[in-house]
Amino acid sequence: MEAKTDREAEARMEAKNALGGPLEPCSMQPLTGYQRDGCCNTDAQDRGLHLVCAQVTQAFLDFTRSQGNDLSTPAPDYGFPGLKPGDRWCLCVDRWLDAKDAGVAPPLILAATHQKALQHVSPETLYAYALDAPEK
Repeated sequence: MEAKTDREAEARMEAKNALGGPLEPCSMQPLTGYQRDGCCNTDAQDRGLHLVCAQVTQAFLDFTRSQGNDLSTPAPDYGFPGLKPGDRWCLCVDRWLDAKDAGVAPPLILAATHQKALQHVSPETLYAYALDAPEK
């Protein structure tokens, strides 16, 4: 188990964000990430690709609930407090794209969005929704 933990820690340290720098935490409160490490890290078991760090909005929370993924209702058995507008959360890249297509995509934090998101979303689209897009 220790070797796996060491490999996971090393992978987190090497992870890059959508800006090309080190992947920054998305949220520690509430604790997010597929690996529940506060970062939008991923691995082979992450079939949902929780790559995108978003600052959720009520419109997004309503949309995702309508799609069968209720992120606003607490689930104490899983240590999940439920999200409220303004919380940051690692979203599945496809769910974010669905929300974008529906006109309710929440804004992103590029420094905390995994670089692998760029395999699914163009840099121009990510930057258009980013709260931390660099000035051109």
